[in-house]
Amino acid sequence: MEQRRSERRRARGYLVGCMVAVLLWSGASAQSRYAISEEVNEGTVVGNIAKDLGLDKSTLRDRKYRIVSSNADHLFHVNQNDGVLYVSRKIDREEVCAQSNTCLINLKTVLENPLEVHYVDVEVLDINDHSPSFPEKVTTLEMSESVPPGVRIQLNAARDPDSGHFSVQHYKLSHNDHFRLEVKDKAEYGKIPILVVKKPLDRETAGSHSLVLTALDGGKPPKSGEIKILVNVLDVNDNAPVFSKDVYSVMLDENAPVGTTVIEVNATDLDEGPNGEVVYSFTINQRLLQLFDINPLTGEIIVKGLIDYEERDKYEIEIRASDKGLAPMATEKSVMIKIVDINDNAPVIEVTSFSNSIPEDSRPGTTVALISVNDLDSGLNGKVICSIGENVPFALSPSLRDNMYSLVTKLLLDKEKKSQYDVTIIAKDAGQPSLSSEKTISVVLSDVNDNSPEFSLSPYTFYVTEANEPGASVFSVRAFDRDETDNALISYHILRDGSKDNKVTSFLNINTENGDILALKSFDFESLKTFQFQVVASDSGTPSLSSNVTVNVFILDQNDNAPVILYPVSSNGSAEGVEEVPRNVNAGHLVTKVRAYDADIGYNGWLLFSLQEVTDHSLFGLDRYTGQIRTLRSFTETDEAEHKLVILVKDNGNVSLSATATVVVKVVEPKEAFAATDVKSATKDEEDNNVTFYLMITLGSVSTLFLISIIVLVAMQCSKSTDTSKYIQEPNYDGTLCHSIQYRSGEKRYMLVGPRMSIGSTIVPGSHANTLMLPDRRTPGEVRHLKQIVY
Repeated sequence: MEQRRSERRRARGYLVGCMVAVLLWSGASAQSRYAISEEVNEGTVVGNIAKDLGLDKSTLRDRKYRIVSSNADHLFHVNQNDGVLYVSRKIDREEVCAQSNTCLINLKTVLENPLEVHYVDVEVLDINDHSPSFPEKVTTLEMSESVPPGVRIQLNAARDPDSGHFSVQHYKLSHNDHFRLEVKDKAEYGKIPILVVKKPLDRETAGSHSLVLTALDGGKPPKSGEIKILVNVLDVNDNAPVFSKDVYSVMLDENAPVGTTVIEVNATDLDEGPNGEVVYSFTINQRLLQLFDINPLTGEIIVKGLIDYEERDKYEIEIRASDKGLAPMATEKSVMIKIVDINDNAPVIEVTSFSNSIPEDSRPGTTVALISVNDLDSGLNGKVICSIGENVPFALSPSLRDNMYSLVTKLLLDKEKKSQYDVTIIAKDAGQPSLSSEKTISVVLSDVNDNSPEFSLSPYTFYVTEANEPGASVFSVRAFDRDETDNALISYHILRDGSKDNKVTSFLNINTENGDILALKSFDFESLKTFQFQVVASDSGTPSLSSNVTVNVFILDQNDNAPVILYPVSSNGSAEGVEEVPRNVNAGHLVTKVRAYDADIGYNGWLLFSLQEVTDHSLFGLDRYTGQIRTLRSFTETDEAEHKLVILVKDNGNVSLSATATVVVKVVEPKEAFAATDVKSATKDEEDNNVTFYLMITLGSVSTLFLISIIVLVAMQCSKSTDTSKYIQEPNYDGTLCHSIQYRSGEKRYMLVGPRMSIGSTIVPGSHANTLMLPDRRTPGEVRHLKQIVY
């Protein structure tokens, strides 16, 4: 009892002491509250505790003002000089407070001498620094295609470490026709997504469905995470096999060997696995099972016994196709098999007498072979009709005996068109179905010399360049003979009749074997421009046959004239010129144009221009066809005042000839250029006036001369003068007076050309139709050229 009383007294004393301590502490303590966002930088000010509590800042260090909370002292610290509370390191709210709605950190600060305790509450505010995430990236669901609409499947919810409004707020499902999304809100576990079937599934239409579920939080903008949902549709046996054809019908020959395939039926089942595997079977009597069999896997119907048309001409068989499902589904189809009576013996062809070679000049009706045909069948199956192809010059002539024929010629033959004929004889019986046999015999034609040699061209035309090498082959002629052996062996010779026009053939020789023609001297274009002769080709047959061909030879001029520079030309005759260009001209400005002329014709007179030398390639460009020089860019202050351009003008002959012109371009100021332009314009006007004056004089002279010539010619015709030495008879003159008139004055010959030229004259190609060449009518060397240069 005494001990119990002492314990009661001790307890009452302890209780009184605690109450006194609480009263003392309440008199020396205070509390403050602050709020900061998570993830703020180290050293961020939370609040001024000393100011908010009314503490004397000068005594804080002496009184050892500090934080004594053991669980939060590493997150904050207080400055003993000014009493300000600072963040010690970055605070992750999700790490400190996990999923709490309110993250409140309690700090206890202490002052000594006298002892004071102050409580500070710091609330850490959440920010949206995390995205929702699912436990896995892809999830797979399996559903039976028989699942009804409305079935609900709960999915794994997304997790967001953030709290409150920044946690997962809603879900979104990708667009599809078979599923929709519901969200169930569980306060403890958050929002749970639920997948709901809204339309029946059909595995045969779509074996799987790919969906994307997206979770979004309440941030602005919201953050999201997604998961891919793969729904595999499981099969159920809901489709019966279906045959590929509505009607199966087949023809089968009688006596078909055992194992012969009659027909192959095919059925498909849209299900998969055992539900889609099809097996085939018969639903017939035992008699048909002795004649036919079916492969249960492939549906192939084969012959099992002897098929006799006389016993039965058709069979109708019921085929059943069923699947292997737990509750099998089946489909039946009829197969109609018609038995066909066969003709099983083909005709036999025999050649009893045959001449394998006949002359090509054999007359129509000549017998080539005797043929007999035999068929072991009887009746219509033994009745034979014999024929040959239509594209051969032969025919079958029936004899008095049945199934005997003669093969005879029906047209004239020509070995050169075709030397051998493969004649196919076809024997066909009248059975149903008909059987036939073929036999081919080869008929060879022997050659007869009935073809003359033929030249590959007629006439031949050759072009030979002047100054050819004497004794060298200049051209050749070729002939061929359609005959064979000696009948096709050809020899060549030149026809030399000794006439005046054929004297040139004395300078030609021909190789009798190959037709190569050699020139024994060089040709000169100025003295001989064209000539003609004939070559004869003869074969070696008996009697020999021959043919001839005309050869026309034209002599070609060589590239022996170099280009002549017309502009620029200096006072001393050299191809040099100076052009002044204002400095302010733009790109594309025409500096000058180089003009040149080549007396040659064709490609030999076709000129191309190129820059051989230029001080600045980026400043000037040259048109290779027209010779125009243009600026490629504007002038700059750094460009030189004088530029030298060397232009190369060359023709397109095989051995190209060329000439050069030099243009010095001086860049001047615009005022100087205008002054120079005025001087040039005046000079050019004066030159143009002079040229116009000279052209008018020339035109008047030519017109006067033309009228005088017409008057003289008419007067001569009227007087019927016998003096023909003054006028030249044109061999090719077409009789039209106004077309061409030729006359001679002293030692000179002229031609005046009207609306169209005489056939006897020739315009030289490449001379711009300004050079008219007259054919030689007197002695060699009298050809004259009348040239007119048009600017």
